[in-house]
Amino acid sequence: MSKSGDALAILKLYELRRDSKMRAARQWYTNVFDPQSAQDLIALFASGERASAYYRMVTSYWDTAAALVLNGGIDKKMFLDANTEHVLIYAKIADFLPEFRELTRESDYLINLEYLVRSLPDAEEKIAHRKQLGKLWIKAARPA
Repeated sequence: MSKSGDALAILKLYELRRDSKMRAARQWYTNVFDPQSAQDLIALFASGERASAYYRMVTSYWDTAAALVLNGGIDKKMFLDANTEHVLIYAKIADFLPEFRELTRESDYLINLEYLVRSLPDAEEKIAHRKQLGKLWIKAARPA
């Protein structure tokens, strides 16, 4: 794809993130969602509640975006220069994905997101930092 095509694809991804339902889902993921185990993820899926839809919306969006990058549909450097949210999305669930995949027998669940984030220079440091930020944002969003 040409650089202008990559830029248009990135802008389209940004436009999709601005959708009101997606904004609500992203706000929930950032400020409310605080899983403590793989079982929390499984319970979320089973709940059928709005939180389940929000979780699936946000994670599938970023896994799809990562798949586009990893398969050459969007230039990786340009994508990474324009986006960082996917690191937080992955960081919140990274510790639970191996067990979740085992329990659900979905070995490739969110694998594109994982591969993209883990390909970053200093990935472990960035993941750890985003985990800390996520905890701070959740604490700040809770009523005093």
